[in-house]
Amino acid sequence: MTSDLRPLSRDEVRALDARAADELGLPTLILMENAGRGAAARLVELADVDRPRVVVVCGPGNNGGDGGVVARHLDAWSVPVRVVWFARRDQIKGDAETQRGIVERSEIPQTVWFEAHAEPPAPADLDALFADADWIVNGLLGTGLTRPVAGMFHEVVAAMNRSARPILALDLPSGLDADSGRPLGLAVVARATATFVARKTGFDAPGADAYTGAVFVIDIGLPGKLLREFQAP
Repeated sequence: MTSDLRPLSRDEVRALDARAADELGLPTLILMENAGRGAAARLVELADVDRPRVVVVCGPGNNGGDGGVVARHLDAWSVPVRVVWFARRDQIKGDAETQRGIVERSEIPQTVWFEAHAEPPAPADLDALFADADWIVNGLLGTGLTRPVAGMFHEVVAAMNRSARPILALDLPSGLDADSGRPLGLAVVARATATFVARKTGFDAPGADAYTGAVFVIDIGLPGKLLREFQAP
């Protein structure tokens, strides 16, 4: 049904997740698992080598949790993958922390930046991180972002773009406003976007496709009961 849905706003997407949990008892971890696995499968299809070297960039929220799921599935499919969380350990909470823990116990290479380093990453650190990657998975900042990208996140987005590596964005390019389709100061320029449930309203704004690249809608398992009201006319 996801292919039949109209574009959704930030608030509509967040409300769907909440209703799935509150009204139907559908655990958000299941939705995250479906989203991440679908995105990982899309990356394997997009890659032009059999075993692309992948760096998964994660922020402390659910977008980072999606990235953790992507990493686990890539690892299961023998794709070399490394995960970097740009956060303090105590900032990673809820489903994202669950995924971080699973990745750790799965012995997938993983770094929580401020456990391994005392200072925020310098441009040279970030350039080195992405130098050997064939693909970057962007799970830094999700649809909840409404203010300009700043500080460390600004540096990480700039470095991803500077790397010239193809980027798969999870749900939307970090820094792109989900509703307006305009960058919030700076946004990831993705080769492709694996967006969850439906296209976001901002994707159809003039110029947004320069950031999203090709958009692929990933079904995350929301029941039709919740989706029917959003069907395209």
